[in-house]
Amino acid sequence: MPPAYHEIKILANRVRDIDLEHVLRYAGAAHDLHDKKKWHTSQGVISVSGTKFMNWNTGEGGGGAIDLIIHLKHFDFKTSVLWLSNAFSEPTVKPLQSHASVPARPLQLPRRDDTKLPRVRIYLIEKRCIALPVITSLVCSGNLYADARGNAVFLLLGKSQKTVGAELRGTSHLQWRGMAPGSRKDLGFFFIKTVNTKKMVLCESAIDAISCFILHPDCMAVSTSGVNPNPAWLRSFIMRGYEIFCGFDADETGDQMANKMILLHPTVKRLKPTKHDWNDLLIERTVYSTQTSP
Repeated sequence: MPPAYHEIKILANRVRDIDLEHVLRYAGAAHDLHDKKKWHTSQGVISVSGTKFMNWNTGEGGGGAIDLIIHLKHFDFKTSVLWLSNAFSEPTVKPLQSHASVPARPLQLPRRDDTKLPRVRIYLIEKRCIALPVITSLVCSGNLYADARGNAVFLLLGKSQKTVGAELRGTSHLQWRGMAPGSRKDLGFFFIKTVNTKKMVLCESAIDAISCFILHPDCMAVSTSGVNPNPAWLRSFIMRGYEIFCGFDADETGDQMANKMILLHPTVKRLKPTKHDWNDLLIERTVYSTQTSP
C-alpha cells in the first residue's frame, strides 16, 4: 500500500535537514575546486549556504534537502521525500516504499507554435552553425519544434519512441536552458543518428549532441541533458554491445564526471572535444571552412 499522509509527514521531518552537501554528493554533483560553496550539477552551478541553495544558471533556489531534490530530479514532494529516505535512512529504518514506484510528476510539454519556427531555425543556423538539412530532418521527425515563446524544444524519447521529456533552449539574446516540467531523464533521452550503428557518444545537451553527430556522422549522438555520470538507461546499452564514448565538455566538471562514469562502467571511453564543447568545435570548423573556401 502507498504510504499514508502522516507517514510521509514523519519521513519529511526526518529527511528535511540532511546536509545539502551530502545530498549533492550522493546525487552525482561535483564539488568546485576553487569555491567550496559551489557544486556542478546536471541542472547547473549550485551554491550552498547552510540549509539554503541557489542555482545561478536558472535563478532558482530553495531551502532544505527536499527542495534540493525537487530541483535536481524534478520529482514531486512525496517522491523526493521517499528518495531521500531510501538514500539516507539509518540501517535500522526500513524505507516505506521505493521512490521508483511512486507516480512521477506529469509531463507538461510546451505548446507547439509553428509561427516561431523561423526564429528557432535562425538561431540554430546563425548562432550554432547547425546546417539547415539537419534542422529540417529533426523538425520533420517531430523531435524538434518551437514553442509559443520561441524556445527550441528537443524531445526525449523512451521505449517505443514514447516522449518522456524535453530539453528547452532559449533562442533570444538571453542564454537560457531548462527542462519541461515532469521530464524523466531516467526513462529516455534526445538522440540523433542516420545509420544503424553500435557507436554512441554521450553529450551534455541536445545542441552538443547534434553538433557531435555532424562532426561524427557514423555515431549515434545522445544528450544526457546535463552532466550525469550514470544515466539509468546506460547499462542496457552496454549490455547490448554498444561502443560508448563519454563526450562531456572539455572542462573540469566534464572530466570529473567522465572519470566517474568510466569508474562505474569501465568499457566506456573518453572522447573529449578539442574545444570547450562539441558546438564550439562545430562553430570553429564551420567558420574556418567558410573563410578558406574559394
